[in-house]
Amino acid sequence: MSTTEKRLSVEKGEALIQELLEAYPEKTRKLRAKHFEVATEETIESSKCSVKSNIKSRPGVMTVRGCAYAGSKGVVWGPIKDMVHISHGPVGCGQYSWGTRRNYQNGVLGVDAFGAMQITSDYQEKDIVFGGDKKLEQICREITEMFPLAKGISVQSECPVGLIGDDIEAVGKKMTKELSMPVVPVRCEGFRGVSQSLGHHIANDAIRDHVMGKGEIADSTPYDVCIIGDYNIGGDAWASRILLEKIGLRVIAQWTGDGTLNEVSIAHHSKLNLIHCYRSMNYICTTMEEQYGIPWMEYNFFGPSKTYESLRNIASRFDQTIQDNAERVIAEYKAEMDAVIAKYRPRLAGKKVMLLIGGLRSGHTIGAYEDLGMEIVATGFEFAHKEEYARTIKDLENGTILYDDPSAFDLEFLSKRLDIDLMGSGVKEKYVYHKMGIPFRQMHSWDYSGPYHGFDGFKVFARDMDMAINSPVWGLMKKTV
Repeated sequence: MSTTEKRLSVEKGEALIQELLEAYPEKTRKLRAKHFEVATEETIESSKCSVKSNIKSRPGVMTVRGCAYAGSKGVVWGPIKDMVHISHGPVGCGQYSWGTRRNYQNGVLGVDAFGAMQITSDYQEKDIVFGGDKKLEQICREITEMFPLAKGISVQSECPVGLIGDDIEAVGKKMTKELSMPVVPVRCEGFRGVSQSLGHHIANDAIRDHVMGKGEIADSTPYDVCIIGDYNIGGDAWASRILLEKIGLRVIAQWTGDGTLNEVSIAHHSKLNLIHCYRSMNYICTTMEEQYGIPWMEYNFFGPSKTYESLRNIASRFDQTIQDNAERVIAEYKAEMDAVIAKYRPRLAGKKVMLLIGGLRSGHTIGAYEDLGMEIVATGFEFAHKEEYARTIKDLENGTILYDDPSAFDLEFLSKRLDIDLMGSGVKEKYVYHKMGIPFRQMHSWDYSGPYHGFDGFKVFARDMDMAINSPVWGLMKKTV
């Protein structure tokens, strides 16, 4: 059977969505209907997408979205390795965010790298009543005593801090002067916004106001670039940096995976900003363009096809030497990539994949799956904005179902009716699908594997998808779909 024959038709996709919505009460059904669309030739060609996004989740409908605190502490600030990041509030949020993303870092934990540590102000009832500002000051002093090589501190505020009105800005200003290091207040209380997306924006604003442009660089070159929106999950930023340096560019900052306070402070000397995760860092790229005239571009290092394309696009912004180097690097790796595809494509071709990923990674990973002959039958985001859907729909095939902020019921219903071979989503969904007998890959932190970016990453990606789908364990259990 051909790929076209196996793929869901537009009519059947629309009928499936209507069947799903029938499970909801009438009022909720009308609201939930706005979160679904089936890709058609018209929408793909025009890049117009009617999916409603970045709006409040329906009360009573379980959502997979994160909060503003998760977007700031867990994504943007947390991977800056030589700063200590205080979760200011009750212990629960800090404990939940501790070690949930695999932001690999060079350095010695607790000496000059602190990303895998959890520092919390551990709010108690008396702090809710009397405020936690004095306690926060004392924590900052203790941090400098315990970790003398820490270059700065960020204060990531949790919900109660905003509700009682703790003045973390005053504490930050006082401690910055007293401790002679940046103490950055970040107003990322979880209740702000409709998802963790606003937390990214708030975090970027704090970087803009307290860090960006503060540092200087001794020797600037025409080939200085920044990797932005890569959090070095499983070593992604390292795999990407290898390729950029091989074509002759110099990476002066990684935002923020394996990044440092100094790198962020000198990033305004970059000649080109390269952004991978658009949703988390587009704000800072446009800010740097406005303030420093630094151009920026998106790139995609998932899968060889997109990596070839991105390397050529990046090189086109520089001189002929860089362009020639890019072609040389592509030629160097092509035989190896062809061998990986030849090995795994026969085992994976035609397998149906369903995705639910944060930010832009759903759109990014499509090309890597397609390099292996796999079919994306349904995809969407946890906290995307409309422009993400406009970008993604261009990469979809006719009949692919697109969704925003789906509930657990929506995902289970679609996975059963689409008879998928693989689900790629976050850790909250992982064990549900294992129990359903559906292979699963955790696509927020690579399921304890990685890297997935670049040529080195594609070898790991292909192996992991094959390992998940073709594991003999699935033959030992009854599939419940």
